[in-house]
Amino acid sequence: MRAYSGIVPIAPSPHAGMGAVPHHGGVTFRVWAPNARTAHVTGDFSGWHAKGRVPMAPDHARSGTWSVFVEQADAGSHYKFLLRRGGPYRWRIDPFARQVTHSRGDAVVFDPRAIDWGGQPFEMPGWDDLVLYELHVGTFAAADDRPGTFDSAIGRLDHLRRLGVNAVEVMPPFGFAGPRSWGYNPSHLFAIEPSYGGPHAFARFVRAAHERGIAVILDVVHNHLGPTDLDLWRFDGSYRRGYGGQYFYNDRRALTPWGATRPNYDRREVRNFLRDSAVMWLEDFRVDGLRFDGTNYVRSRWGSTHRAQDRIAGGHRYLAGVTTDLRSRQPWKLLIAEDMQRDPLVTAPVEHGGLGFHSQWDADFVHPVRHALETPWDADRDVAAVARAVTGHYLQAPHERVVFTESHDEVANGRARVPETINPGAADSWPSRKRAALGLALTLTSAGMPLLFQGQEFCEDGWFDDRRPLRWDKAQRHSGFLHLASQLIGLRRNLNGTTAGLRGAHTALLRVDSERKLLVYHRWWRGGAGDDVVVAVNLSAHVVGDYRVGLPRPGVWRLRCNTDAPIFGHDFGCVHAGDLHAEHEPWDQQSWSAAFTIAPYSALVYSQDAA
Repeated sequence: MRAYSGIVPIAPSPHAGMGAVPHHGGVTFRVWAPNARTAHVTGDFSGWHAKGRVPMAPDHARSGTWSVFVEQADAGSHYKFLLRRGGPYRWRIDPFARQVTHSRGDAVVFDPRAIDWGGQPFEMPGWDDLVLYELHVGTFAAADDRPGTFDSAIGRLDHLRRLGVNAVEVMPPFGFAGPRSWGYNPSHLFAIEPSYGGPHAFARFVRAAHERGIAVILDVVHNHLGPTDLDLWRFDGSYRRGYGGQYFYNDRRALTPWGATRPNYDRREVRNFLRDSAVMWLEDFRVDGLRFDGTNYVRSRWGSTHRAQDRIAGGHRYLAGVTTDLRSRQPWKLLIAEDMQRDPLVTAPVEHGGLGFHSQWDADFVHPVRHALETPWDADRDVAAVARAVTGHYLQAPHERVVFTESHDEVANGRARVPETINPGAADSWPSRKRAALGLALTLTSAGMPLLFQGQEFCEDGWFDDRRPLRWDKAQRHSGFLHLASQLIGLRRNLNGTTAGLRGAHTALLRVDSERKLLVYHRWWRGGAGDDVVVAVNLSAHVVGDYRVGLPRPGVWRLRCNTDAPIFGHDFGCVHAGDLHAEHEPWDQQSWSAAFTIAPYSALVYSQDAA
């Protein structure tokens, strides 16, 4: 790095790009500060003092951007912008900083071209094959009372590979205020949280996941920013009515449940800022998809689009525009919305007035299924509601929804994990493990992309807390439950070639027995041996014996999974369940049928051997 000579630039940088962009022979610095009267950049390349600040020149009329090419800077240089509108300089972290020392620290010049991706190309699994696993870096890979990092998380990827998971959904890992966070208070959308290891560690994590056949989905937050440690607030000194200035709405549209920091989707520069961050993660860091947090809060002030006075038209246009842009660049990468409004427009084509996402988290699955699992009395279990949840009746394609019983929202904010809610303080109990196993079975055999939350595979208890590390010792204590999760994932992904229907588009209800709390459904893709799957679910505390149900084909139906099998729990196995031999006796509008016995709070999965 050459010492700064003090020469005053007289022209803006000839190179494109926002923030700090390394080039041969130096770095272009560019910042959008439309209301500033002067702009400078300073850093370790100029001594960090007043005489060492480097003047920036306006790019062109009305652009609002300032830039300069600094030969003395290079990748790794620390820097900040100095903006003056009137009065003293405002020291600001670059909004486009690809690396920061901490949320109130310095920006660092980062060159994504230096990432070593190895020589092995990665191909995204088919969306019908995806099993998602949501993780929080700080608790997923914590060690010795230290929060986890992306490097320590690499050490847990083999566990996920053995489990059968082929996609991780990473809770927001962007620079945030304080030492710990869920990640939904991002201060820096382009920078990985330094305590997680920064951009280099994240790139190593993505490469390691890909080497194990695991895709990486990144959770991004575009519905609000911060609100703390937020240099974007009144960034260049301008604001109106006490609001946040150029990056935010300066009226009541700024108000969110987390502060008055909703981005101004009506400003092209703000839309580009948000979109460019998404593009960077997909292209420079090779992530395989994005999950957009709380899209209902992008298009509505308080998260509901049902009241016309709350709608934010600019937010709807922004979401439709960003999905159009991202799909045009890399159409094979998955875009998921957390909208939770049961709105088919979320996955409808933009040209038809939709938002253009590939998939959305499904409130119509998690809420009725969790209620059926958690309610204390069998009489209160709504089997018909569970049946509707299983079928995904509004779907055009199975991948259009993500199904789950546990997520970061569903196991916190006043709610606990499924086994904990079933029997508070005794999540290891028989009822908790039996009904938690039912939740896994329903999630992994229903139409949609299944998602597990970290630790769900070994019956983690309590609730999610960013200061409470995942209890990995439970993988040994509940090894049977872990084995069940792995077996169900294998069936869902058709790893043995006998359950292709669980990846298929079709679901038919064979029996919805509200009196006996029994549900039986048929899943298939093309139909036939090795494809058709029949799932029976007992939501009661009683054994149901000699129960006849219609079957779609003659022949032997092999029992692929019995969640009550003793191998899955030392106190499981109260009844014997075996293969079914279909008889030519019409039942449930099917030409063939058979009778089975099912244990309390259990699921049976049947299919036929492939021809």
